[in-house]
Amino acid sequence: MVFPEHVRSSTPAAAPPSAPYAKVKHYLKRELERGRWAPGTLMPSEAELVAQFGVSRMTVTRALRELQAEGLVDRLQGVGTFAAHLNRVASRLTIRDLHAEITARGHVHHAEVHVVRQERAPAELAQRLGLATGTPVFHTLLVHFENGVPLQCEDRYVNPACAPDYLSVDFTRTTPTHYLLQVAPLWEAEYSIEAAVPTAQEARLLGIQPTDACLIVVRRTLNRGVPITLARLVHPGSRYLLHGEFRP
Repeated sequence: MVFPEHVRSSTPAAAPPSAPYAKVKHYLKRELERGRWAPGTLMPSEAELVAQFGVSRMTVTRALRELQAEGLVDRLQGVGTFAAHLNRVASRLTIRDLHAEITARGHVHHAEVHVVRQERAPAELAQRLGLATGTPVFHTLLVHFENGVPLQCEDRYVNPACAPDYLSVDFTRTTPTHYLLQVAPLWEAEYSIEAAVPTAQEARLLGIQPTDACLIVVRRTLNRGVPITLARLVHPGSRYLLHGEFRP
Protein backbone atom coordinates (compact mmCIF):
# COMPACT_ATOMS: atom_id res chain seq x y z
CA MET A 1 0.00 0.00 0.00
CA VAL A 2 1.25 3.45 -0.93
CA PHE A 3 -1.43 5.90 0.06
CA PRO A 4 -1.63 5.84 3.86
CA GLU A 5 -5.36 5.56 4.35
CA HIS A 6 -6.89 2.33 5.68
CA VAL A 7 -10.65 2.06 5.52
CA ARG A 8 -12.19 -0.23 8.06
CA SER A 9 -15.76 -1.19 8.92
CA SER A 10 -15.18 -2.22 12.51
CA THR A 11 -16.56 0.91 14.17
CA PRO A 12 -18.99 -0.13 16.93
CA ALA A 13 -22.62 0.74 16.38
CA ALA A 14 -23.67 4.06 17.86
CA ALA A 15 -25.05 3.65 21.36
CA PRO A 16 -28.04 5.51 22.76
CA PRO A 17 -26.91 8.64 24.62
CA SER A 18 -28.45 7.24 27.79
CA ALA A 19 -26.30 4.11 27.81
CA PRO A 20 -23.92 4.31 30.83
CA TYR A 21 -20.86 3.28 28.86
CA ALA A 22 -21.73 5.83 26.14
CA LYS A 23 -21.73 8.61 28.73
CA VAL A 24 -18.25 7.65 29.89
CA LYS A 25 -17.03 7.38 26.30
CA HIS A 26 -18.56 10.71 25.32
CA TYR A 27 -16.92 12.46 28.26
CA LEU A 28 -13.47 11.07 27.54
CA LYS A 29 -13.74 11.74 23.81
CA ARG A 30 -14.88 15.32 24.39
CA GLU A 31 -12.03 16.02 26.80
CA LEU A 32 -9.50 14.47 24.43
CA GLU A 33 -10.76 16.73 21.66
CA ARG A 34 -10.42 19.75 23.93
CA GLY A 35 -6.79 18.82 24.59
CA ARG A 36 -7.16 18.02 28.28
CA TRP A 37 -4.72 15.12 27.93
CA ALA A 38 -1.78 15.62 25.60
CA PRO A 39 -0.67 12.64 23.46
CA GLY A 40 1.12 10.11 25.65
CA THR A 41 -0.41 11.51 28.86
CA LEU A 42 -1.81 9.10 31.45
CA MET A 43 -5.59 9.41 31.69
CA PRO A 44 -7.91 8.63 34.63
CA SER A 45 -7.78 5.04 35.80
CA GLU A 46 -10.70 2.65 35.49
CA ALA A 47 -11.23 2.89 39.26
CA GLU A 48 -11.38 6.69 39.08
CA LEU A 49 -13.91 6.57 36.25
CA VAL A 50 -16.02 4.02 38.13
CA ALA A 51 -16.15 6.37 41.11
CA GLN A 52 -16.75 9.49 38.99
CA PHE A 53 -19.67 8.08 37.02
CA GLY A 54 -21.06 5.59 39.54
CA VAL A 55 -20.98 2.74 37.03
CA SER A 56 -19.52 -0.75 36.99
CA ARG A 57 -15.96 -1.53 35.99
CA MET A 58 -17.32 -3.49 33.02
CA THR A 59 -19.07 -0.34 31.79
CA VAL A 60 -15.85 1.69 31.97
CA THR A 61 -13.89 -1.09 30.29
CA ARG A 62 -16.31 -1.11 27.36
CA ALA A 63 -15.99 2.67 26.91
CA LEU A 64 -12.20 2.47 26.95
CA ARG A 65 -12.16 -0.52 24.62
CA GLU A 66 -14.19 1.37 22.01
CA LEU A 67 -11.97 4.45 22.31
CA GLN A 68 -8.97 2.20 21.80
CA ALA A 69 -10.61 0.66 18.70
CA GLU A 70 -11.07 4.18 17.33
CA GLY A 71 -7.39 4.94 17.84
CA LEU A 72 -7.98 7.64 20.46
CA VAL A 73 -6.36 5.94 23.46
CA ASP A 74 -3.65 3.38 24.11
CA ARG A 75 -4.10 0.88 26.92
CA LEU A 76 -1.27 -0.96 28.65
CA GLN A 77 -2.30 -3.79 30.93
CA GLY A 78 -1.20 -3.12 34.47
CA VAL A 79 -0.10 0.42 33.62
CA GLY A 80 -3.13 2.43 32.50
CA THR A 81 -4.79 4.31 29.66
CA PHE A 82 -2.90 6.95 27.68
CA ALA A 83 -4.05 9.60 25.19
CA ALA A 84 -3.00 8.35 21.76
CA HIS A 85 -0.87 10.30 19.33
CA LEU A 86 -3.55 11.59 16.99
CA ASN A 87 -2.20 10.39 13.68
CA ARG A 88 -5.18 8.06 13.66
CA VAL A 89 -8.64 9.41 13.13
CA ALA A 90 -11.40 7.07 14.29
CA SER A 91 -11.24 3.42 13.29
CA ARG A 92 -11.98 4.25 9.68
CA LEU A 93 -8.85 6.17 8.79
CA THR A 94 -5.14 5.76 9.42
CA ILE A 95 -2.62 8.27 8.13
CA ARG A 96 0.91 6.93 7.90
CA ASP A 97 4.17 8.40 6.74
CA LEU A 98 5.11 7.41 3.17
CA HIS A 99 8.73 6.93 4.21
CA ALA A 100 7.60 4.40 6.81
CA GLU A 101 5.43 2.64 4.22
CA ILE A 102 8.33 2.26 1.80
CA THR A 103 10.94 1.20 4.34
CA ALA A 104 8.48 -1.33 5.81
CA ARG A 105 8.60 -3.04 2.42
CA GLY A 106 12.38 -3.21 2.67
CA HIS A 107 12.78 -0.56 -0.03
CA VAL A 108 14.64 2.75 -0.14
CA HIS A 109 12.84 6.10 0.02
CA HIS A 110 14.19 9.46 -0.98
CA ALA A 111 12.56 12.77 -1.84
CA GLU A 112 13.34 15.61 -4.21
CA VAL A 113 12.17 19.06 -3.09
CA HIS A 114 11.03 21.41 -5.87
CA VAL A 115 9.19 24.16 -3.97
CA VAL A 116 9.55 25.46 -0.40
CA ARG A 117 8.16 28.96 0.00
CA GLN A 118 5.61 31.31 1.49
CA GLU A 119 2.81 32.48 -0.82
CA ARG A 120 -0.37 34.52 -0.67
CA ALA A 121 -3.46 32.30 -0.56
CA PRO A 122 -5.98 32.78 -3.38
CA ALA A 123 -9.64 32.81 -2.41
CA GLU A 124 -10.41 29.09 -2.89
CA LEU A 125 -7.30 27.89 -1.05
CA ALA A 126 -7.82 30.42 1.74
CA GLN A 127 -11.36 29.13 2.25
CA ARG A 128 -10.18 25.52 2.51
CA LEU A 129 -7.58 26.51 5.12
CA GLY A 130 -9.92 28.79 7.05
CA LEU A 131 -7.90 31.90 6.22
CA ALA A 132 -8.59 35.30 4.72
CA THR A 133 -7.83 35.74 1.02
CA GLY A 134 -4.26 36.90 0.55
CA THR A 135 -3.11 35.55 3.90
CA PRO A 136 0.38 33.97 3.85
CA VAL A 137 0.46 30.18 3.49
CA PHE A 138 3.35 27.74 3.27
CA HIS A 139 3.74 25.76 0.05
CA THR A 140 5.88 22.70 -0.65
CA LEU A 141 6.14 20.51 -3.74
CA LEU A 142 8.00 17.20 -3.43
CA VAL A 143 8.43 14.00 -5.39
CA HIS A 144 8.83 10.81 -3.37
CA PHE A 145 10.81 7.90 -4.83
CA GLU A 146 10.81 4.19 -4.06
CA ASN A 147 14.03 2.45 -5.09
CA GLY A 148 14.74 5.37 -7.41
CA VAL A 149 11.33 5.31 -9.13
CA PRO A 150 9.02 8.34 -8.76
CA LEU A 151 6.04 7.16 -6.73
CA GLN A 152 4.18 10.23 -5.51
CA CYS A 153 4.01 13.93 -6.32
CA GLU A 154 3.04 15.78 -3.14
CA ASP A 155 1.74 19.34 -3.53
CA ARG A 156 0.97 20.68 -0.06
CA TYR A 157 -0.23 23.92 1.53
CA VAL A 158 0.11 24.46 5.27
CA ASN A 159 -1.56 26.88 7.68
CA PRO A 160 1.43 28.78 9.18
CA ALA A 161 -0.33 29.13 12.54
CA CYS A 162 -0.26 25.33 12.95
CA ALA A 163 3.38 24.80 11.95
CA PRO A 164 5.29 28.10 12.05
CA ASP A 165 8.70 26.45 11.43
CA TYR A 166 7.51 24.33 8.50
CA LEU A 167 9.61 26.05 5.83
CA SER A 168 12.84 25.57 7.80
CA VAL A 169 12.53 21.77 7.78
CA ASP A 170 14.84 19.71 5.56
CA PHE A 171 12.34 17.56 3.67
CA THR A 172 15.07 15.43 2.17
CA ARG A 173 15.61 14.07 5.68
CA THR A 174 12.01 13.87 6.93
CA THR A 175 8.66 13.94 5.19
CA PRO A 176 6.05 16.70 5.60
CA THR A 177 3.61 14.12 6.96
CA HIS A 178 6.05 12.95 9.63
CA TYR A 179 6.89 16.49 10.68
CA LEU A 180 3.28 17.70 10.80
CA LEU A 181 2.12 14.71 12.84
CA GLN A 182 4.74 15.72 15.42
CA VAL A 183 4.01 19.45 15.65
CA ALA A 184 0.32 19.62 14.71
CA PRO A 185 -1.49 16.39 15.67
CA LEU A 186 -4.68 16.06 13.69
CA TRP A 187 -8.15 15.28 15.00
CA GLU A 188 -10.12 15.22 11.75
CA ALA A 189 -9.34 14.42 8.13
CA GLU A 190 -11.25 14.72 4.87
CA TYR A 191 -10.15 13.18 1.61
CA SER A 192 -11.29 12.48 -1.93
CA ILE A 193 -9.87 9.93 -4.35
CA GLU A 194 -10.23 10.04 -8.13
CA ALA A 195 -8.69 8.49 -11.23
CA ALA A 196 -7.54 11.27 -13.55
CA VAL A 197 -4.68 12.44 -15.71
CA PRO A 198 -1.89 14.50 -14.13
CA THR A 199 -1.13 18.13 -14.83
CA ALA A 200 1.74 18.77 -17.24
CA GLN A 201 4.01 19.63 -14.31
CA GLU A 202 3.03 16.49 -12.38
CA ALA A 203 3.64 14.29 -15.43
CA ARG A 204 7.10 15.82 -15.90
CA LEU A 205 8.04 15.37 -12.24
CA LEU A 206 6.81 11.77 -12.17
CA GLY A 207 8.41 10.86 -15.50
CA ILE A 208 5.14 9.77 -17.10
CA GLN A 209 3.04 10.84 -20.08
CA PRO A 210 0.38 13.56 -19.59
CA THR A 211 -2.22 11.02 -20.73
CA ASP A 212 -1.21 8.34 -18.22
CA ALA A 213 -3.86 7.48 -15.65
CA CYS A 214 -3.10 8.47 -12.06
CA LEU A 215 -4.73 8.01 -8.71
CA ILE A 216 -5.13 11.47 -7.19
CA VAL A 217 -5.88 12.00 -3.52
CA VAL A 218 -6.79 15.39 -2.05
CA ARG A 219 -6.60 15.40 1.73
CA ARG A 220 -7.33 18.10 4.31
CA THR A 221 -6.52 17.68 8.00
CA LEU A 222 -7.78 19.67 10.98
CA ASN A 223 -7.20 19.94 14.71
CA ARG A 224 -10.23 20.96 16.79
CA GLY A 225 -11.81 22.60 13.76
CA VAL A 226 -8.69 24.49 12.66
CA PRO A 227 -7.37 23.41 9.23
CA ILE A 228 -3.73 22.30 9.28
CA THR A 229 -2.89 21.32 5.73
CA LEU A 230 -4.32 20.69 2.27
CA ALA A 231 -2.38 18.21 0.14
CA ARG A 232 -2.75 16.87 -3.40
CA LEU A 233 -1.05 13.47 -3.74
CA VAL A 234 -0.62 12.13 -7.28
CA HIS A 235 0.42 8.53 -7.93
CA PRO A 236 1.06 6.94 -11.35
CA GLY A 237 -1.60 4.27 -11.76
CA SER A 238 0.90 1.68 -12.96
CA ARG A 239 2.98 2.08 -9.77
CA TYR A 240 0.19 2.29 -7.23
CA LEU A 241 -1.97 -0.08 -5.23
CA LEU A 242 -4.73 1.09 -2.90
CA HIS A 243 -5.26 -1.46 -0.16
CA GLY A 244 -8.12 -1.53 2.31
CA GLU A 245 -9.24 -3.92 5.01
CA PHE A 246 -12.89 -4.63 5.72
CA ARG A 247 -13.96 -6.68 8.70
CA PRO A 248 -17.43 -7.60 9.94
